[in-house]
Amino acid sequence: MASKALEDYLKIIYKLEGHTPEDKGVQTSVIAERLAISQASVSNMIKKLAERDYIQYAPYYGVSLTESGRKIALNMVRKHRILEQYLVERLGYSWDEVDEEAEVLEHSISDKLANRMWEDLGRPTHDPHGSPIPSAEGVVEQHDWVPLTEIPLQKEVTIKRIKNRSPEELRYLASIGLTTGVKVVIKNRAPLDGPLLVEINETELNAIDYRLALALMVNSDYE
Repeated sequence: MASKALEDYLKIIYKLEGHTPEDKGVQTSVIAERLAISQASVSNMIKKLAERDYIQYAPYYGVSLTESGRKIALNMVRKHRILEQYLVERLGYSWDEVDEEAEVLEHSISDKLANRMWEDLGRPTHDPHGSPIPSAEGVVEQHDWVPLTEIPLQKEVTIKRIKNRSPEELRYLASIGLTTGVKVVIKNRAPLDGPLLVEINETELNAIDYRLALALMVNSDYE
């Protein structure tokens, strides 16, 4: 059985792989930055993960998950997202509170309990932020969603997912009505990756920081 630290590393590597070119692995410097720890500490853990055949590592290429490492990572992601949905739907948590709680609980619950919670929720496919919940077999539903920043002016799209934002940012988005399922239109955009002026549900106008808009995933099948 993997330790909590190993599980955390594998989950982080899995998430970072999604932002890494296909011909490259995840760089140890990126892992260290994401976990806010020294690169030496990361190197020590990478060695342990490689010894257990959870990852493959090569200088100048980086880190990639093996089949066994990916299985553990996806199981942790599944538990985390089920917990987030359960905390919101059954215990009345707000969507900005659940990530921290789920980070603690995901290491403590069994697969059996996670599956019972998932069944009790009606077998949800996504968590409160719109992120897909992997199946018990490790299959992740794929979507052709794109960041809001890629949408042309005056095209109406729907917020499908909000990726990896802090509680403060989630609270801000909720305060201006930018949650999953909401329709938005970019009315104007400042040059040089400046703020976007967006219309929310055909009424309110708000300026959104470009960096934050990158985290708002929307449908790409607009007209």
